[in-house]
Amino acid sequence: PGVRWGRFSLLLLNLEEYYFEQHRANHILHKGSHHERKIRGSLKICSKSAIFEPDAISQPIIKIPLRDCIKIGKHGENGANRHFTKAKSGSISLIFSQVYFIKEHNVVAPYKIERGKMEYVFELDVPGKVEDVVETLLQLHRASCLDKLGDQTAMITAILQSRLARTSFDKNRFQNISEKLHMECKAEMVTPLVTNPGHVCITDTNLYFQPLNGYPKPVVQITLQDVRRIYKRRHGLMPLGLEVFCTEDDLCSDIYLKFYEPQDRDDLYFYIATYLEHHVAEHTAESYMLQWQRGHLSNYQYLLHLNNLADRSCNDLSQYPVFPWIIHDYSSSELDLSNPGTFRDLSKPVGALNKERLERLLTRYQEMPEPKFMYGSHYSSPGYVLFYLVRIAPEYMLCLQNGRFDNADRMFNSIAETWKNCLDGATDFKELIPEFYGDDVSFLVNSLKLDLGKRQGGQMVDDVELPPWASSPEDFLQKSKDALESNYVSEHLHEWIDLIFGYKQKGSGAVGAHNVFHPLTYEGGVDLNSIQDPDEKVAMLTQILEFGQTPKQLFVTPHPRRITPKFKSLSQTSSYNASMADSPGEESFEDLTEESKTLAWNNITKLQLHEHYKIHKEAVTGITVSRNGSSVFTTSQDSTLKMFSKESKMLQRSISFSNMALSSCLLLPGDATVITSSWDNNVYFYSIAFGRRQDTLMGHDDAVSKICWHDNRLYSASWDSTVKVWSGVPAEMPGTKRHHFDLLAELEHDVSVDTISLNPASTLLVSGTKEGTVNIWDLTTATLMHQIPCHSGIVCDTAFSPDSRHVLSTGADGCLNVIDVQTGMLISSMTSDEPQRCFVWDGNSVLSGSQSGELLVWDLLGAKISERIQGHTGAVTCIWMNEQCSSIITGGEDRQIIFWKLQY
Repeated sequence: PGVRWGRFSLLLLNLEEYYFEQHRANHILHKGSHHERKIRGSLKICSKSAIFEPDAISQPIIKIPLRDCIKIGKHGENGANRHFTKAKSGSISLIFSQVYFIKEHNVVAPYKIERGKMEYVFELDVPGKVEDVVETLLQLHRASCLDKLGDQTAMITAILQSRLARTSFDKNRFQNISEKLHMECKAEMVTPLVTNPGHVCITDTNLYFQPLNGYPKPVVQITLQDVRRIYKRRHGLMPLGLEVFCTEDDLCSDIYLKFYEPQDRDDLYFYIATYLEHHVAEHTAESYMLQWQRGHLSNYQYLLHLNNLADRSCNDLSQYPVFPWIIHDYSSSELDLSNPGTFRDLSKPVGALNKERLERLLTRYQEMPEPKFMYGSHYSSPGYVLFYLVRIAPEYMLCLQNGRFDNADRMFNSIAETWKNCLDGATDFKELIPEFYGDDVSFLVNSLKLDLGKRQGGQMVDDVELPPWASSPEDFLQKSKDALESNYVSEHLHEWIDLIFGYKQKGSGAVGAHNVFHPLTYEGGVDLNSIQDPDEKVAMLTQILEFGQTPKQLFVTPHPRRITPKFKSLSQTSSYNASMADSPGEESFEDLTEESKTLAWNNITKLQLHEHYKIHKEAVTGITVSRNGSSVFTTSQDSTLKMFSKESKMLQRSISFSNMALSSCLLLPGDATVITSSWDNNVYFYSIAFGRRQDTLMGHDDAVSKICWHDNRLYSASWDSTVKVWSGVPAEMPGTKRHHFDLLAELEHDVSVDTISLNPASTLLVSGTKEGTVNIWDLTTATLMHQIPCHSGIVCDTAFSPDSRHVLSTGADGCLNVIDVQTGMLISSMTSDEPQRCFVWDGNSVLSGSQSGELLVWDLLGAKISERIQGHTGAVTCIWMNEQCSSIITGGEDRQIIFWKLQY
């Protein structure tokens, strides 16, 4: 049958997933009943899912994740129909708990998900293939069920490599029988977000790529005579990419290949480069610079070439070409390109354009430990590129965000609004993409009539709202191009090049220019080969690719100015005296890690068990982790404090202070001292450097249940019905002088106190008691603000929301209560059928540890449990989350600690 490519595309796969093979088949509904009907289509076997694409576009594409499969086998294996003499049935049965429906009626829209136990039967056209397909699916299913992401990746890579090894390039595909083969090797063809494995072959006249799965066509061929430029690329931080262009100035290349061995890439590059040497002039940053300086290249062409030389490619969303914001005026009805005030200051990065915001960022920068950085998010990342392009690349957005569009109010709705957010937003420092200075208006217009959701004001997200000076999308692009090629920009573009591609990108130049980003965003910021743990490697890589990368540095000295004809002297003064009022209440979110937190909480339902270690003899009661994440300290009812190394996966120390249970632990700033609370009425201070108990605070008449620390103050809760506040003047020299403690306040309760928690500013404290009462205290005056009896039975855990407006409490009664701090009112209550022993939350979503050992994700706005995640075999007793919310560790009654991984 002729190959038909319909609605299917590689974007329906998950990130890092491969498409292996397809088989013509029928999807059989109501098998064996008189309602039986067949839907014709093709079944595609992918590394993490089975996808069925019906021929009829009115039917949705079906995607079944393999890890949600319960049983995979031949249909009717129970032998019910073995007495029939007709040929063996060629049907495959999949029993699973979750399925996605995509592109029904060929409309691009968020995926529909159906949950619950179901069985689908697929009948292959070639019954003889059933055995093989079932075997393949079972093998991939085993891979998808492995605990560790690193192991999953390794197993799928092994399956892929063995498939590539069993096949080779089909020489019948050569254009000409007299072609001489030069080399052949395995590689992947790279497109945005997805790669496709196959075989590369180069002859004396052509470069070929043959995909393993024959998609989107059996062979891609490029005639060497047409090649104009080739670039070595870093792909996924590794020197494995090669991109080939058959044009001089185009944004997009003709093919981008990623090899498995750097040697293969280098050999192929050398072969094509040698071929080109005889035909094409060499291009370096310097040669382009001279052409630009003398006016032979436009500003647009020059920026395009610099992006290309700096590893930026349209095929790699984590390294998409970067173009600057040029215009500062999005409110006037006329755009005056002769007025310097119309333009953005090109000598500063976006993050430094707003003086007040910059001052806040610098204050934080100065207080940061090394490695310091000013901006917690980058100016270019896959999410930002698709933010701009969602109207023309909706399937990429759905692929990146697991079948969902962004919230309608966070969409690219208006140019002016986006610019304002880049000036004022706490974590928004993004630049533009080349499309803003191109010829194609489609990214500004919702011509696909996508349903991108409704904004808060009730209006639908449609075309991008343009500034008053643009009469149409075409006019907007034309004026943007005029601005980019204007005199002002020609005189100042070299300043922006210094920041992005030049000497102000790194080192002291970057500090002076307020241009310092997270260390992971720079080339060489992390050596992936030095990371032994495959899981950690995968997670680190994902983080870097999602976060954004700084272009390769092209110039290490100041970039020369363009030689421009002087018509009139434009004032050199910066036009930045426009007032930039800040939106109120932004301070609290002014946090480096904001971007990372949002990302983490948006993906919290995809938490996966990563590693587990049984290191205690009784229930784990407390977890605290050093700032660099390498040492994990835990306490347990077995009376020990243990120190566990995340790197070596080894227990490094075990300390006992008495034979009584320990109830919680925390690390003092500086990571030199661990404090633990004990049922023997004491609080113990342990010096990590000296490996010994440094101090004991005998502060209570009964067990100490929980401790908190902030700003040299210790807060201790006890079954003696008090919470005490101590001023802890730390020892001058660790291990020498004792701590000295003064009791500053005593918060009296009626019954024993089981848990306490501070708000971020440590001005408020919430306590939970044995009898179900939640108390909110004002620490500045040590007075009780509210007493809320809201649980029947003990209060297990309490915490303030990040903005301190609400308190959440969980109890042995299975309730989750939200209390308004100001009024003390119980504003919502949700229940589960078992105690929720501990939790973390971000104000909207909650991750709680339950009595049964499951982790539950609660959506407070939707008032529902949105996910149940299997983990411990006994109650989850404590949970720790880092400040970026990217790392989670839980402890349980099963005496284990579990490290969890977030899958973005």
